[in-house]
Amino acid sequence: MFILKNAFISITRNKSRNILIGVIILVIAAASTVTLAIKNTATDLIDSYKDSYDKELTISFNRENMMKDFDFSNQESREQMKENFNNMETYSDEDLEKYADSDYIEDYYYTYEVSLNAENIEKAESESNMEMGRGKRDGENELDYNLIGYSNKNSMTEFIEGKYKMTDIVDDAWDKAFDGNYIFINNELAFLNNLKLNDKITFTSSDSQNYEFEILGIFEESESDDNEGNGPVDMFSSSANTIITNTDSLTKISEENENVHGRINPTFIIKDYKDKDKIEKEFHDKGLPENYTVETNEEEANSAVSSVSNVNTFATTFLIITLIIGSIILFVINMINIRERKYEIGVLRTIGISKLKLTMQFISELLIVALVALVLGLGIGAVSSKGISNSLLKNEISSSTEENEKIENNFGGKENIEKGNPDFKGGMKNGRRGVPVVQAYNSINAVVNLKVIIELLSIGLSIVLISSIASMISIQRFSPLTILKERS
Repeated sequence: MFILKNAFISITRNKSRNILIGVIILVIAAASTVTLAIKNTATDLIDSYKDSYDKELTISFNRENMMKDFDFSNQESREQMKENFNNMETYSDEDLEKYADSDYIEDYYYTYEVSLNAENIEKAESESNMEMGRGKRDGENELDYNLIGYSNKNSMTEFIEGKYKMTDIVDDAWDKAFDGNYIFINNELAFLNNLKLNDKITFTSSDSQNYEFEILGIFEESESDDNEGNGPVDMFSSSANTIITNTDSLTKISEENENVHGRINPTFIIKDYKDKDKIEKEFHDKGLPENYTVETNEEEANSAVSSVSNVNTFATTFLIITLIIGSIILFVINMINIRERKYEIGVLRTIGISKLKLTMQFISELLIVALVALVLGLGIGAVSSKGISNSLLKNEISSSTEENEKIENNFGGKENIEKGNPDFKGGMKNGRRGVPVVQAYNSINAVVNLKVIIELLSIGLSIVLISSIASMISIQRFSPLTILKERS
């Protein structure tokens, strides 16, 4: 009680000095509150986004590995390479199920492509396409249309990334799209053949088997780089003859007709990016041809939160600098304070006050001032944190909101993006549906919660104790008789 009583008397007697200390601590507290709120909220956003962002792994053809032993100056070697490419081993949907049966993999989905003809519609082909054989694959030149089957909206990356955009779509398109013979066609092909929604197209395999599909939607391709440079200008886009459907319909066609060969492009949802090498080894052990390798979307995922990570780093750096500078200033002020009060220390020591009690009194004075300043700084920081954080992320808030709107429009509007997506063969066992969420920062909502308060009090009290080292050392060193003699 004696210590606290003397501490309060000393604070009121030295108002100007304690106000200065209080203002310094208040500034430190306000700045620390803002940075802690931003840092913790940004960390939560990054963790939340990474948790909701599927960790994807895809299988890709390792062209370099296959070409490394070929001599391109030798005609025979070039012919051998071409033959090897045409006879290249591949994998089936049954193989995918085998690959996906792994402790490292949660789910998977895939696209399935086949090539067919259609005698009742005209192919969208310009003169330059015909001359250059553009957009065709080896062994498929006699087949006019490339049908791409998607297992659900997650696999429709062209729409998510903005390459394709729906321009016309039936109301219940996404309720039907992934179950049955339904298609989406390019607007150029639709215009060329006067096709509209709900029209039907009959596709034909190389052995004249017919397959009828109904049009649910019409899409367009965004501007591409195909016509850049001095080469011939194509009348049609590269996707003019691309037909979008679902994996089930194409798989059934392939199973019923041995002359229809499909190409599978799988995407696996993995548990952790660090398992990439283990997964690749396991795939090869299970029969994946050696000329295939695996890739992840880790770089893309990290890039998606880079802006928030930068703010997080900035907040951490600013907090460290603030605390270092604040601690140094308080330490210096405390040293000056002790020197100015040497005579007071000498008198108190002479009348029998112990060094420990004196030290506790000086620390108590600083703690009382610090607690008041911390509470005020906490209030100021709480009010300021949201506005400051949103200002720092102004560009990211705008761009992420625009990105969400673009994806919605690419699928035909917000009301359509939420429809459909029933179960499909080969994946999504955990029931996750729809287009992957793109994080939209309408506001970072940096709030001062209990965690921030605890961290601030811990930091504030630590600074007070560190700066009090000056009084502890000085009081231990001072001799009361020497102080009184110097005073006289």
